[in-house]
Amino acid sequence: MRSEAAGAGTEVPRSIANIRTAALQSFAAHGTAATTLRGVAAAAGVSLGLVQHHFATKAGLIKAVDDYVVEVVITPMAEPVAATAADSVSEIGDRVNRLFAEHPDVAAYLGRALVDGSQLGTTIFDRLYEVGILRWQQRADRGETRPDIDLPWAVINALVLPLGAISMRGHIERHLSASFTAPEQLQRWQASVNTLLRDGLFRKP
Repeated sequence: MRSEAAGAGTEVPRSIANIRTAALQSFAAHGTAATTLRGVAAAAGVSLGLVQHHFATKAGLIKAVDDYVVEVVITPMAEPVAATAADSVSEIGDRVNRLFAEHPDVAAYLGRALVDGSQLGTTIFDRLYEVGILRWQQRADRGETRPDIDLPWAVINALVLPLGAISMRGHIERHLSASFTAPEQLQRWQASVNTLLRDGLFRKP
């Protein structure tokens, strides 16, 4: 049985996965400071001793969750776009949408981490920036982008759109007719972002 806590391609014992999932959900909802090992144990349906056995301390549990979140976010974003892909913007947008749809607790915790200024938020942003620089440079080298593109800001703007949406989801949803992660809303959001990036940064066909 796989859970939210199991890393991509990584099988872990069910008890560890359940504990890590419970911690992730609590971190997303309440933050790391307000989360206790006892509360995580209760949510996971295990003893406090078992949590301590697997993770030793709260810091150890936070690190395990943060490592998992980094893997879930970075791995799909860093994969090269297939040479056969007709539209690299839509391809990357699809990956972002899958993150929202398939890992809502990860997205919620990441949003909190970005606002709180935690190390997780810094790590995710910096790793995505590194990936983005390479991808946008490749696009520029292929002649896909406008010749006057400001590469660092192209990367930052492309990051701010999804990460800002994660961080401000509560405010965004006040102006939507359904949850931001509802399929129809994700499709509308992706279409809007794709159009903004193409019209602002890419050459006209």
